[in-house]
Amino acid sequence: MIKIFLFLLASSISCAYASEADIQEALQKKLPQLGQLRQVSKSPVPGLYEVVTQDHLFYTDENAQYLIDGAMFDLKTMRNLTEARSRQLFAIDFNSLPLNLAMKKVKGKGTRKLAIFSDPNCGFCKKLEHELLKVDDVTLYYFLYPIFQGSAEKVAAVWCSKNQAKAWDDLMQKDIMPPAGKCSTPTDKVIALGRQLKVNGTPALIFSDGTINPGYMRAAELDKALNAAASH
Repeated sequence: MIKIFLFLLASSISCAYASEADIQEALQKKLPQLGQLRQVSKSPVPGLYEVVTQDHLFYTDENAQYLIDGAMFDLKTMRNLTEARSRQLFAIDFNSLPLNLAMKKVKGKGTRKLAIFSDPNCGFCKKLEHELLKVDDVTLYYFLYPIFQGSAEKVAAVWCSKNQAKAWDDLMQKDIMPPAGKCSTPTDKVIALGRQLKVNGTPALIFSDGTINPGYMRAAELDKALNAAASH
């Protein structure tokens, strides 16, 4: 289901603004609660403009009379343009990630890089693991992110294992639980990191170019995205 929210912004004058800067200034005055606007720019649809806040993408008209919160689709390709654009706009610096908080796993030469927020009780995380079996030449950084009930104990068991990668594979692919963890874990810091990055569900994938994919991907899609990120 596609949900679109349309807000009518009160205005005594209805006239087209001269530039994106004028639209941005008008919106900033009408809706200060949006916070500082990062930019306003033309969208693929004539007469419709992107409105970028610190963490969200809206749309408005040339009169700054309406604010639209919803997804824009290209009906020829059925591609979610809003989602694709948001991934670019809100990409993070991969090299700034605290990778010391992550479990590392190298496949093949490990040339490509992928960070994953994953929960051991997440069904789609387990499906992702089976897709990753078909992907080679990648270094995986797992941020073990327990958001489901009973997951924290499993995360601790994996983190405290002598061979973390094997323990994770056994748990996610074969449902073999490692011994209970009896060591210090970075779970609290990982949870704080996830909240900072607005990771609201698992799996969440962060590619080396900083783009974020909130959800499960098939092997072919993963391979394509990894190659695209590595080329940047």
